Amino acid sequence: MYAFRRLFPYLRKYRGHMLVVIFSAAAITAVNLINPWLVRELIQNIRVDAGSDAVNRIIQLALILFAVFVIRAVCRYLYLYIAHVMAYSFVSDLRVAVYDHLQHLSARFFADRQTGELLKRVVSDTRDLEPLIAHYIPDMCVNVLLLVGVGIILFSLNPTLALLTMLPMPILLFSNLFFGKRMRDALKDSSRRLGILSGIVQDNLVGIKEIQLFTQEPQEHQRVNNYSTDMTRIHLWGLKNQAILSPSIEFLTAMGLVIIVLFGGQAALNGKLAVEDLVAFFLYLNIFYQPITLMAQMNEMLHVALTGAQHVVEVLDIKPDVSDLPNARDVGRLKGEVEFTNVSFDYNQHVATLKNISFTITPGQTLALVGPTGAGKTTIASLLPRFYDAASGIITIDGIDVRDMTIRSLRSNISMVLQDVFLFNGSIRDNLRYSNLQASDDEIISAAKAARAHDFIMALPEGYETHIGERGVKLSGGQKQRLAIARAVLKNAPILILDEATSAVDTETEAEIQEALNELMKGRTSIVIAHRLSTIKNASQILVLDQGQVVERGRHQDLIFGHGRYQRLHEANARLN
Repeated sequence: MYAFRRLFPYLRKYRGHMLVVIFSAAAITAVNLINPWLVRELIQNIRVDAGSDAVNRIIQLALILFAVFVIRAVCRYLYLYIAHVMAYSFVSDLRVAVYDHLQHLSARFFADRQTGELLKRVVSDTRDLEPLIAHYIPDMCVNVLLLVGVGIILFSLNPTLALLTMLPMPILLFSNLFFGKRMRDALKDSSRRLGILSGIVQDNLVGIKEIQLFTQEPQEHQRVNNYSTDMTRIHLWGLKNQAILSPSIEFLTAMGLVIIVLFGGQAALNGKLAVEDLVAFFLYLNIFYQPITLMAQMNEMLHVALTGAQHVVEVLDIKPDVSDLPNARDVGRLKGEVEFTNVSFDYNQHVATLKNISFTITPGQTLALVGPTGAGKTTIASLLPRFYDAASGIITIDGIDVRDMTIRSLRSNISMVLQDVFLFNGSIRDNLRYSNLQASDDEIISAAKAARAHDFIMALPEGYETHIGERGVKLSGGQKQRLAIARAVLKNAPILILDEATSAVDTETEAEIQEALNELMKGRTSIVIAHRLSTIKNASQILVLDQGQVVERGRHQDLIFGHGRYQRLHEANARLN
């Protein structure tokens, strides 16, 4: 119920739709209650009076019945259509809300989650709520109204017979609760395993080359098959309980009819119950048990929706660990003076990744970060745009604490070119324009030329309109790097972060990319992470990191004669080259 309360605010904007649905449901209920009573009136009219008045009365009853059916048809249309409008609109709003919430969560959250599992929560779990809004809740309103209305009519016809027909009710309720819990547990477990399976399939499709290269198709088949089989087995266990519950309810409701035949038939024979009342009793009892049967049949849908709602709420309840502070402000375009003061950071409580890091970069200068893998270089680059927040210490730009800026305005001042370039499945033009949606075609071409990308783009079949496939799979590593550089040129931010931007390409391509990077770095505050020390010889300042600490700092010409770690790294690079 917490999940429903949590999601209820998303339904508030559809209060008008809800009122129409409720009104239509009430009208349909009233019509369904009138029909058996009209049949009772017809039988009574035939039995008591066979004269001309009886014929007129029959005509009146037929006209009333016709009007009732017209009203029911109109209300049924409103009920079905408006309920679906409300449901699909609600699901769309909720799906967008979950997606927006995910966009505001930090890198720490995504590091612990599989993409396929998150995709399921955005698309599949929200979709599972549609039947709940379009069918279960409106049908529940109709069914409850029917139960109350029919119950009142049954007791007004014959209280004793009405009480007898209620005898199966306790067993019905117990069966619903018992088997319903089993179904809910099974469907919840099945949904959890579906999320895991979605994550595995997502990973496997992204890493299909590695699977094929290492001939691991049989192993991955077995892994997917195991999860799929387990999920199916658990889901079928839930459906088995549904299969037991449905006929049980049908049998128990049939006992009510047996009771009427046994006791009501005798009462009619003895003159204690009019024939028309006995017929009405049959008709109303069928209506009375119908909602109970329908609600039991909708158990699976309810539990699927419950599970989906819980999964959605789990995401919405996650608080972003990096967010705008109440007093955060838009800082506009900054000059780019970056300062770290005693900054420490840890990915978990037991291992410190950075320890008391301090440095200053003035606008237009270049800071290079070198050191072994895991020394903390990329972490420093991630703290500046607040992909993570420092555990202690202060990070400022132009003297302003980055936490006092809105995240949007902070990141608008920073461009990044990473080793692992991500490109969207679209055209080259769309990918370049992604950093600056207002960029003109001339600006895009100018940026591509600055990044040494224009020539290879024009050599492609459709030039800038060439579709590059998912993650730019149709391009080489060097081509993707140059597109990333062009994208950074278009953004035109005062601060630039280069994280191993040339490590994955050959020497000739590296020279072209380095030339483009040198052009990009002019006039910008740059933080460069590099293993190839030849690319940072002209850096204004070099920090040598080891185990999250600065062990050396200075310029290239000073450090290579320092008989320290940088000198050893330089000699190792020279041997490799």
